[in-house]
Parts: sequence; C-alpha cells; structure tokens
Amino acid sequence: MKKIVVLGAGLVGRTIAQELSKDYQVTAVDANSDQLKALSNTNINPLKADLSSNSVINKIISDCDLVIGALPGFMGFKTLKSIIETGNNVVDISFFPEDPFLLDGLAKENDVTAIVDCGVSPGLSNIILGYHHKKMKVENYRCIVGGLPYKREWPFEYKAYFSPIDVIEEYTRPARIVIDGKVIEKPALSDPEIINYKKVGDLESFNTDGLRSLIKTVDVPNMIEKTLRYPGHIELMKVFREIGLFNDKEIEIAGKRIRPIDLTSKLLFPFWSPERGEEDFTILDVLIEGKENGKNSSHRYFIFDSYDPAEDNSSMARTTGFTCSAAARFLLEHSFERKGICPPEFLGEDENCYNYILSYMSKKGIVINHSQK
Repeated sequence: MKKIVVLGAGLVGRTIAQELSKDYQVTAVDANSDQLKALSNTNINPLKADLSSNSVINKIISDCDLVIGALPGFMGFKTLKSIIETGNNVVDISFFPEDPFLLDGLAKENDVTAIVDCGVSPGLSNIILGYHHKKMKVENYRCIVGGLPYKREWPFEYKAYFSPIDVIEEYTRPARIVIDGKVIEKPALSDPEIINYKKVGDLESFNTDGLRSLIKTVDVPNMIEKTLRYPGHIELMKVFREIGLFNDKEIEIAGKRIRPIDLTSKLLFPFWSPERGEEDFTILDVLIEGKENGKNSSHRYFIFDSYDPAEDNSSMARTTGFTCSAAARFLLEHSFERKGICPPEFLGEDENCYNYILSYMSKKGIVINHSQK
C-alpha cells in the first residue's frame, strides 16, 4: 500500500487525510494535539511534530510515496522547498505568498512533481481554465469564489475554514488583475459589486489576489478573480486595515513587541472558528469567453456546494480537499510525467487529468454545472 504524509491536520488537512486513507496508508502530522484528536477512531496514523523544522519534516517523509502540504501560508514556501529537496512528489494547498516558480529549477533537478495551489480557487478554477486554454483562444476569464456560513452572526457574518492569517492576507495583499494584456495592481477589497445568488440572496464581491500563477502561465488578455462575502464585510475589514490591525511590523505595547496581525488573528479566531456541525456553502462561478473553432464561445462553470451532514464535513473542506485528493490520486495512479512546479492549470491541459478530476468531484457529490453558448 502506498504511503502518504499529510502535513497539517486542520479542517481541510483532515478531510484530505480521511479521503486518501480509504486507499492509502496515511500519516497526518500536526503540532497541535487537539487537531490530531479529531482523527481518533480512524485508520490514519496521527503524529505530533514541530513542522517548522526541516530536519523533522525530512525524517517524517523519508519513505513515503507522496506528501500533501496543508499548512498555513506563512509556513508553506519553506516547507515546500524542504519537501522538494528530499526528492518527494508533493501536492500543496498552503497558498503561500511567495512565487512557487522560484523552486521550479530545484524541483526539476530533483525529478519532483510539485503541484501547488490545488484547492477550489486557486485550484479547480485553474484546472478548468487550463483545459479550455488548450482548446480555444481565451480572451476573458472571470472567477468569483467564496465560502460562507448559512447562519449570519454579528459582528462578522463569516467563518474561516483555514488559518485566519491566510484570510487576512486576502484583505491586505494587492490584487493583480489582467486588463488588455497588462497586469494591473488594485488594492485588496476594491471594486465591490453586489451579486445575487438565488439560494442565498445578495453577496458582495471584491478584488483579491487569486490569479497567482495564471498571470505567468496562460496568455489571456483579461483575467480577474473576486471573493464573496455577505454585504458589509468589506467596510468592516477596511476599518481594521486602516487602523493597522492587519500590519505585520512589530509595535511596542507595555514594553513588549508584537505584530498587530498576530494579535488580531488571535482575537478573531474564536469568532471565525466554525462550530461543529455548522452548515456552510461554497460558490465557484467561472466564466471563460473567447474564440472556439473560429466562432465566439463562452463556457460557464457553476458550483453551489453545501455542508455534508452525513460526514459532518464543511463545504469549504470538501471543495478544497477533494480537489487536492483527486490530484494526489491522479499523480499516484496515472501517467502525469511533468516535472517541476505544476500549478493546477497544467493539470487541466492534460485532458485525461481534467476528466478524471471533474469526474472525481462529481462522484463526491460536488455538482459542477457547465453551460456553453
């Protein structure tokens, strides 16, 4: 039986570990004992370890067939580099801020396939674009994505299914979009729009830096990614940002030096942590327009996914975790020979991989509605 090591046992990491443990020998590693306790009564091997140490990681993954990176973003790049140096293939969902292609040469030197950003978006959205980019001249790409609780609770009307610091990154890092072939930077939280979705009503969208690798890997003259929240969230986050609560430079308080973002993350965690069994939903709304077979063509992919009570699993963990799991299975069991840093759009360029992943998502109950004009 092939061995997989999952680094990080948060809500999404646990979902990936549980999904892959159905067919593989899985070890889930985390520094937090409480995270690992959630894996009791499973066939997953829980391992508590300090994942900030390269030597610890190297020892843990020395004899595995595949590594899954599911750590917070601030740990992601360093960890990915360490994994690549050991010669292990890896699928990563840490969404770190650094450019993954800085590790492309190292991965190729070590004969490693490193699939990065393999969640729902970036992730599944990239796979879809990669597929169509191979088959048509794409002129416009728009991705709108968000995960929210059904129950709207004051003051935030939001819950985070991964590290709060990674969520805050969406509110501070400039958003890169592409207009007429030029990369334009806009402030995060900018260009708000109200969009109505039948099942949940009005949501507000705003610019976030979700295009990531697509800016380098596809030749599409117009691309934008926006995130969804309940109306009012943008203004509240702008206030937090304006008064410095998201700053990562240390300040002195009562003789001690702290980063405001660390304090903010600590204070937000109780409000943003979903309760057990709390119902949530995920929306992924992708529009691809261009020329296909000499004619104007558009493809829309739409997902509205909800919490799964049968497995007590959040929609965000499902949509993110199952995309990652599908890529991991394809890499282990099928022919994907590309080496180096492989963002999800490279998976989509492989028609067999594209069909496999979309079929896998469908079998897991993720309904992907595709319409073409």
